[in-house]
Amino acid sequence: MSGERVVLGISGASGAAIGVRIAELLAAGAFEVHLVVSKAAEQTLAHEVGADALDRLEGIVARRHGIDAIGAAIASGSFATAGMIVAPCSMRTVSAIAAGITDNLLTRAADVHLKERRRLVLVARESPLHLGHLRAMAAATECGAVVAPAVPAFYLKPSSVADIVDQIARRAIDLLAMGGPALSRAWTGTKCANGRGFA
Repeated sequence: MSGERVVLGISGASGAAIGVRIAELLAAGAFEVHLVVSKAAEQTLAHEVGADALDRLEGIVARRHGIDAIGAAIASGSFATAGMIVAPCSMRTVSAIAAGITDNLLTRAADVHLKERRRLVLVARESPLHLGHLRAMAAATECGAVVAPAVPAFYLKPSSVADIVDQIARRAIDLLAMGGPALSRAWTGTKCANGRGFA
């Protein structure tokens, strides 16, 4: 797995720490991470993670591409990758991807992954959802994306926000289906009082 390229997009939805944790995990796995951050995400990163969050990210990833750099390598299908994750993924970004609107590098890179039939994971972040959100997520799914809302795995009994962020990040990476052992903790089943599993 190591040495493979993964594109990571961070859009302006709340949950910027999830994108940072994904970058950390991918870099630790020796993946070549190509990062693109929306203008709104720059503000969210500073507010939710810290003023130095973007500098920290740039120190982790192989390369950061500007949101307006439409001529970047990740804008072409000839630039082979193992997949792309957008985390967090705002409803604006989900809608643009679903509609094929490629007016910035993040949505263009996502569109490339869909047209090349590569795995695209969208860690959607919004609540509650109106009908337009639901239709956009359905359309993105029909185009081939995997919509994975940032939902905590409470059954794993997280003890901190960091635990929740870590599990969501690990699950998003696992959804790229790149092979190798799973990064996220798996549910192993519940036992009854008699020691046997539920039927």
